[in-house]
Amino acid sequence: MAPQPLNDYQPMHLEFPDEDIMALFVEKLDEDRDKWIVWFDRASNVIGHGVGAALVSPDNQCIPFTARLGFDCTNNMAEYEACALGVQAVIDFNKLLKVYGDSALVIHQLRGEWETRDHKLIPYQAYIKELGGFFDEISFHHIPREKNQMADALATLASMF
Repeated sequence: MAPQPLNDYQPMHLEFPDEDIMALFVEKLDEDRDKWIVWFDRASNVIGHGVGAALVSPDNQCIPFTARLGFDCTNNMAEYEACALGVQAVIDFNKLLKVYGDSALVIHQLRGEWETRDHKLIPYQAYIKELGGFFDEISFHHIPREKNQMADALATLASMF
């Protein structure tokens, strides 16, 4: 590609105009109307690792959280970091929580359905289970990547800067 550069190259603009965004809607089931909901995800690239969590309150207010990880880690460690970020953020708000993530490994390990063998992940799993003690009800749900776009976007932005 170097011998054939693009003549019409334009640098990426880092401003994201939001005048066309009217609202963010989240569909909640009747059984979830008193619960907080957390979506989490991670993003990794050459620059580093970022995590994102989107929190939705019982009255449908969306609160975004992002963080850039300042240490080298595996993708699964970053997924656990993202989950912990979201769960920690809700502790003081409510005692009922639903957590959604697109990492089958993390979700099934937190449910206790899969064994956690990686010695790097065991402390993460133990920590999130300890955080679960602050809630009357906490549940973990696996969702497809295409349903986790908000958390993915937050994590991607965090990993880029």
